[in-house]
Amino acid sequence: MSHDSTPSPITAQAGTALRGRLRPPGDKSISHRAIILGLLSLGETRIEGLLEGDDVLRTAAAARALGAGIDRDGEGRWRVRGVGVGGLSDPAGVLDFGNAGTGSRLMMGVVGGHPVTATFDGDASLRKRPMRRILDPLVQMGVTVVEQAEGGRVPLTLRGPREAVPITYDSPVASAQVKSAVLLAGLNAPGVTTVVEAAATRDHTERMLRLFGAEVEVEAVGPGGHGRRVALTGQPTLRAAEVMVPADPSSAAFALVAALVVPGSDVVIEGVMMNPLRTGLLTTLLEMGGDIVRLNEREEGGETVADLRVRHSRLKGVAVPPERAPAMIDEYPVLAVAAACAEGTTRMQGLHELRVKESDRLAAVAAGLKANGVSHTVEGDDLIVHGDGTPPKGGGTVATHLDHRIAMAFLVLGLAAREPVTVDDGAMIATSYPAFLADMRTLGAALTA
Repeated sequence: MSHDSTPSPITAQAGTALRGRLRPPGDKSISHRAIILGLLSLGETRIEGLLEGDDVLRTAAAARALGAGIDRDGEGRWRVRGVGVGGLSDPAGVLDFGNAGTGSRLMMGVVGGHPVTATFDGDASLRKRPMRRILDPLVQMGVTVVEQAEGGRVPLTLRGPREAVPITYDSPVASAQVKSAVLLAGLNAPGVTTVVEAAATRDHTERMLRLFGAEVEVEAVGPGGHGRRVALTGQPTLRAAEVMVPADPSSAAFALVAALVVPGSDVVIEGVMMNPLRTGLLTTLLEMGGDIVRLNEREEGGETVADLRVRHSRLKGVAVPPERAPAMIDEYPVLAVAAACAEGTTRMQGLHELRVKESDRLAAVAAGLKANGVSHTVEGDDLIVHGDGTPPKGGGTVATHLDHRIAMAFLVLGLAAREPVTVDDGAMIATSYPAFLADMRTLGAALTA
């Protein structure tokens, strides 16, 4: 969504119980990576269940610009004809990633490992997001930052080296995007590129690299084995693969929480990824007393998936430890909604990363709670929400700051609140969940655009 687009407000209000089944869109993280590794492979990669939101389509456009042949065969079915590691071409124009933080950062790693020059840009939201954490290790690997906006932000131009330098990078932040960018740059480096992280982050890149034929070794490190050392052997010949994209747990989170907080609800959410590095929200909601049952666990696309049966529950406040943040970093806005409907205090600790997402999500969530009469405080990087076990007052208008997850989270609040809740703009929801309104209405949600 462009920063020049006309806002599209949406209002949610309490109505009937939510009933039925839905399958959320394909996982965004895996969709980005499937296209990127298809670009870097030889042969034709076939993808089923690709998320066709704007973020992923921007990554597909960038892959085309770098030399891939890409075709859509039907809903969620795509083919990518790759150029192989070392085979990228200079793009003819700017790589415009819109709102896609993941796509832009991962593709910076791809470009950084090749002797090509590319300019990255995006919408008003992406232009505010920090890229220095990606650029620092890439510079160590031989990348030249030709131009950049203030603070290392887009628009920026990168020129990759003739041959990337393999490094060992101790990541100062727990970020799957940083880890992935370094590993993707390391694909075209001789020798072994290693990333060390103090807290394990989502491991989709490592899993998918193996699926395409790369040699990746992972070992637990640090106190309690909570950290990871990930070592990639460079210059492999990646081979095209078949990728089945599971349903995105971050998108499933909205129907999941809605079913828990709307009285009388009974919903089945199909095919949700159960990767243990992505199930922090599920763990937390179970601790809060959520009635959530895993059904039909199975393997799809190298990941464990399950159907989730979710029923309305009396939730209680809990303490959410900071070490859980990497496994649920995108789900805190909707967890705050669950906390607003729970009885007691929920303390979400260590949320610094929320300040550098599509918006300052910590500030945006706090403002949305305030607008709807929810008692809360922010102490440092902790968000504390006080609920009394009854529906929140609601009645407010929430500033989304071009952030899709803020929009969807507060629409869920509106389904449980005593008064309707409006978000100032829902157009950007299409970046991750184009069918959100239709899916929620199918369950019985009262949403008015």
